[in-house]
Amino acid sequence: MTDTPPLRDIEDLPDYGITLSDGCRLSARIWRPTDAAQNPVPVILEYLPYRKRDGTAARDALTHPWFAARGYACVRVDMRGNGDSDGLMTDEYTETELKDAEEVIAHLTAQPWCSGTLGMMGISWGGFNSLQVAARAPETLKAVITLCSTVDRFADDIHYKGGCLLGENLGWGATMWSYSSRAPDPALRPDWREIWLHRLEHEPFLPSTWLRHQRRDAYWQHGSVCETYSTITAKVLAIGGWGDAYKNAVPQLVHALHGAKGIVGPWVHKYPHFAVPEPRIGFLQEALRWWGRWLKDTPNGAEDDPDYRAYVMDGIAPQRWYTDRPGRWVVEQDGATAHIPHRTLYINQHGLTDGRGNVSVPIRSPQDCGAEAGEYCAIWLGPEMPGDQRGDDALSATFDSAPADQPTDIFGTPKVRLRLSTDRPQTQIAVRLCDVAPDGASSRITYGVLNLSHRESAADPHPMPVDTPIPVELHLDTIAYRLPAGHRLRLSISTSYWPLIWPAAQAATVTILGGSLHLPTRRTARRDETSFPPPESAAPWPHETLRAPSNSRIRSTDMSTGIVSLQIKDDFGKRRDLDHGLISGATARETWSIHPDDPLSARATCHWTDEMTRGDIHLRTEATCAMWSDATHFHLTARIEAWQNDALIYARDVTDTIPRDHL
Repeated sequence: MTDTPPLRDIEDLPDYGITLSDGCRLSARIWRPTDAAQNPVPVILEYLPYRKRDGTAARDALTHPWFAARGYACVRVDMRGNGDSDGLMTDEYTETELKDAEEVIAHLTAQPWCSGTLGMMGISWGGFNSLQVAARAPETLKAVITLCSTVDRFADDIHYKGGCLLGENLGWGATMWSYSSRAPDPALRPDWREIWLHRLEHEPFLPSTWLRHQRRDAYWQHGSVCETYSTITAKVLAIGGWGDAYKNAVPQLVHALHGAKGIVGPWVHKYPHFAVPEPRIGFLQEALRWWGRWLKDTPNGAEDDPDYRAYVMDGIAPQRWYTDRPGRWVVEQDGATAHIPHRTLYINQHGLTDGRGNVSVPIRSPQDCGAEAGEYCAIWLGPEMPGDQRGDDALSATFDSAPADQPTDIFGTPKVRLRLSTDRPQTQIAVRLCDVAPDGASSRITYGVLNLSHRESAADPHPMPVDTPIPVELHLDTIAYRLPAGHRLRLSISTSYWPLIWPAAQAATVTILGGSLHLPTRRTARRDETSFPPPESAAPWPHETLRAPSNSRIRSTDMSTGIVSLQIKDDFGKRRDLDHGLISGATARETWSIHPDDPLSARATCHWTDEMTRGDIHLRTEATCAMWSDATHFHLTARIEAWQNDALIYARDVTDTIPRDHL
């Protein structure tokens, strides 16, 4: 049954002020029915640092007016220290951020145009803090829709994975160094310049903070809702994409929370009504049913939907970008993937087989192994996805199965158990599960990485004993993937995975002495087991394109030095908002370089340029940073520059040195 209330006329309040108890004014944009004062409505809150005035305007236009016309007040709040709000953001998911959210909820649900119930919705940061606020159980928060989020901030965010330092720790830190240093819109804040200068002076360089917590300590436990599942009473709909970094939270939430539902499609880090690769779904209609059931008590049967709906992708030729993925939707009525049976394949001298056997395979991968890993989190719509793995396979130890005699649906979380030894006390491994076609093309199905010092505990790491056989276990990312008949499975194991993870201080040789792959295998789906309505949206954001966006990835080798570099450029274009006239644009650049023989040659640099024009006011920030390491420490530099009408009005440099802690 579809919840289809009659459409209502709506109004748009671009700068609704919410003043917190400490005097900080947050700026919100509200779309709500014009008659909400006479006929109060529930609130849908999206609470982000990503600048509603320009940063998320395109996606907001597609989403929030659509809900508002169907009887909701959609409230898009700039968090403190961002966009058009006052204050300063000191870190992600702080106690202040979450307390502010509780105050925002209390304010909104007390308004006469609100019926008294509220839901939180968000993707990425907004998906994270929706869950985190739900764990604090404010009385009027009745439902959450979380997209592309995590339940464990250490294990499954952009900082660390398997105890390894992700390159994205610097990359996303550079993004926030840029985003949170931008000015408010001068049309909305008469004191915009004072606010801007305050941000520039006090905005922290967050990679320094994150790099000071290299193990799963109390810093990461805060905001990890896996620590506090029992306090979440709001009804949760969790959504993810196989092309995204955040694949694991959806089945975890379905298993952990009573009444939670999950949907995972083939998408990258985008809302499913405009995501790629296709097929897209009618996300707004699905969300409307969720809101109707839990915010309006509409008897639409949303609680009886299957617990888990996932898209099983067909195995096809590897590409660095897909516009669509063939496959089919499948259903698990009760639970997600924990009940799926596993098939065990053993690592031995013959590859991956049903029987045990002997093996002794040393691995010492060149430091540039990982060139085809793709972006950790595909989001900017460039050639970001994993390419043909044959190049990385050649730099790894590989174990192949026999060709599949029939299609096999891999559905869940593959687990790898290894018996290995290493000649260094500190090292790491990357394990990739690949689909090898008859022509030799190798597609990455899923993967995992492990800092071997974290093999027993992420909170209390300790070095590997040298030249001693040790059992280790790691879980690969959750996936739903069809291995075609005639294709082989390949388990590829390397000691480096650059630039996705930062290298250990010394190159190590790891010897594989045995192991097994535990593969969750679902009954083969012959057709779609469920369907979704086609995507709908409100009218697109009205804007004029002044510079078209573009994306590039260029890998090169300096033939005189041997340094291998990856140069990334994401030009987000420049656009004029046709409603209020603000011009905004941005360009991000990254360079990741390493010598194949020297882990200490690793170096990364990031540079963001952001522009804003309001009338005769032209503002620009240049945010740069770099990272490198020696045997004992990480080294960071960063610089922020602010320009007004081509005059440099502010500059600040940051330098930091942080000891390696079992990394």
